[in-house]
Amino acid sequence: MGVFVFLPLVLPVTAWPIVRLAEQHLHPRGAARLLTVVGGLLAVCSTLCLVLLMVVGTAQLPGNPLPDGWSDPEVRAAVPHEKYVGEVSIGALLAVLVAWSLAVAGHFRVRRRAHRSLAGLPDAELAVLPDAAPYAYALPGDSGRRGRVVVSTAMLDHLDADERRVLIAHEQAHLAARHHRFLLLTRLAARANPLLSPLRNAVTYSAERWADEEAAREVGSRRTVARAVAKAALVTRRAHASAPPAFAEPGPVPRRVAALLAPEPPARSWPPTGTAAGLAAWVAAAGTAASALSALIAAAALTAILIAATPL
Repeated sequence: MGVFVFLPLVLPVTAWPIVRLAEQHLHPRGAARLLTVVGGLLAVCSTLCLVLLMVVGTAQLPGNPLPDGWSDPEVRAAVPHEKYVGEVSIGALLAVLVAWSLAVAGHFRVRRRAHRSLAGLPDAELAVLPDAAPYAYALPGDSGRRGRVVVSTAMLDHLDADERRVLIAHEQAHLAARHHRFLLLTRLAARANPLLSPLRNAVTYSAERWADEEAAREVGSRRTVARAVAKAALVTRRAHASAPPAFAEPGPVPRRVAALLAPEPPARSWPPTGTAAGLAAWVAAAGTAASALSALIAAAALTAILIAATPL
């Protein structure tokens, strides 16, 4: 196994350069997809290596449930660098599994609670709640129930007709593209390896920008979308209101407004070769490939060792 088992735990740093450059040089749609795929793959490789280290650590424990041959001194000598790290990895892997369970359970609990709050309202895609707190969010479908745009009367009262169109188009874009899945996947990736937290933040921003661009295409005015985004954020902040956090995160509003006041981003999913963004993208791709290769090499090496040590 050697150093290969540790590489996937630190290789997520290779994705950091593309995190900020992606939003500057890619369409938000492409940035969200690229960063989600990279983060998901790096998280899988990182978790796989934790599993491998956990097996090594378990073999070091007295009375372990594994075959006796797995804790043989010769087997331990074949994996000399993981003696103590393997034991620590048992707790680390358990922490990851608990964090994943809590994140997924919280996500679906908030969705179910939000759907129950709509009981008695007409079964339409737009649900207007009589509430003095201004908020709006896209509520994904749950248990056979359709996805819906939820908005409070207070939020609608603060917007004019064009801004209301923007608000609804923005939230409908979240539903159509299933942005809650992007956010959940990157949240789980960050729980698996804290080095992936910057990717989660970047995907949150890219998903909001993606919905902004779809709203601008729908209403035909980027300036109107910028005004609506700024106004909705302002009234929400004043009222200290927010949407359910499991699937609605507003992202950095000033950056969103600035992007909407700039020209429309190019419709590309990969930055041009020869640019800083292109180099960063290839570094992230190489880091992801190296992570996958390292995980496979470590898995193959440990499997070979344990098969040889397992009595027939």
